[in-house]
Amino acid sequence: MDDCIFCKIIQGKIPSNIVYRDDEIVAFRDINPQTPTHLLIVPVKHITSLVDLTFKDAALMGNMITVANKLAKDEGIAESGYRLVINCGKQGGQLVAHLHMHVMGGRQLSGQLG
Repeated sequence: MDDCIFCKIIQGKIPSNIVYRDDEIVAFRDINPQTPTHLLIVPVKHITSLVDLTFKDAALMGNMITVANKLAKDEGIAESGYRLVINCGKQGGQLVAHLHMHVMGGRQLSGQLG
């Protein structure tokens, strides 16, 4: 997508602090972190939102979670705990129309979600 900020980051057209890259996933530091560790994990393939996933994308989503776990360990937040968040659609809080997963940690997170 020509106007997608995450596609531009993936293509190297916008500078970012990339912490992980492979053929199907890129991870980088959020420019407006909400926690001491706040990473974004995005698929290289442009998928607009969680609702646009198909069964063919199941392995990709599994790989995104595996990368999130690896990065949590690398960042030193795996043992103390961290949160994975995927917002879906405008009312779900999705601000960029490219599927992305937040990895957040490094402090006590609020909420009683589970």
